[in-house]
Amino acid sequence: MSQQSRHDAWSAGESYDLYMGRWSRLTAARFLDWLDPPPGLDWLEVGCGTGALAGAILARCAPASLTGVEPSEAFLGQARANLGAGARLLSGDAQALPVADGGHDIVVSGLVLNFVPDRPLALAEMRRAARPGGTVAFYVWDYPSGGLEFVHAFWSAATALDPAAADLAEDRRFAFCTADALRALAEAAGLADVAWVALDVPTAFRDFDDYWRPFTLGSGPAPGYCATLDPPACARLREALSQDLPRSPDGTIPFVARAWAVRGISA
Repeated sequence: MSQQSRHDAWSAGESYDLYMGRWSRLTAARFLDWLDPPPGLDWLEVGCGTGALAGAILARCAPASLTGVEPSEAFLGQARANLGAGARLLSGDAQALPVADGGHDIVVSGLVLNFVPDRPLALAEMRRAARPGGTVAFYVWDYPSGGLEFVHAFWSAATALDPAAADLAEDRRFAFCTADALRALAEAAGLADVAWVALDVPTAFRDFDDYWRPFTLGSGPAPGYCATLDPPACARLREALSQDLPRSPDGTIPFVARAWAVRGISA
């Protein structure tokens, strides 16, 4: 396992929900508004995690069926608790989906592709799972421009104290997460009529503790890095962030999160 993958630490479903899930649910709603699908479709979600996107699909899109595929057993357990009987959830890899060819009207993935080692293979699998004329769509955070502002602030402070942390930050690791590169990835996968859009959502924290606590829970690259720090180093990072973060007059900490969404048609 690489140093970077150790820091990803995607294992604890409840910790992920506190760190990223509350914001990914907002982004999922924006994504579905943009897709504007008709009711009664057969859906497949690749990398369903704890169920943020799947829950939005069930609530907003009246699917005929919904299947989610996820490699993390901890995340699947959290997704089952979150979704109940509304979705069929399978253990599996985005690069080898455990579903038949052409069985779904719409195949989606939210905030996952940057963590998949072979992204072209994952998109080929998504296209394989879609019916001819079906939709394949995905979104990822806009890491290269600091679009996930609250995480960018964390890594900026961490790198100022520990220059080696820069190699673990998502803006360096996931430099392909730009509109142009993602569009090219979709076109290379053979998708037609490719379109894309920026999805912006507010990520306002009640106070500093609301901001800081998720970074101490170990689920995700930044929390994974935080977990490796000794207590004095962690305290220095906490103090640097406490001093530098923006504050509104009411004490909240306002940020914005941007994701790039892409869709295309399976030929």
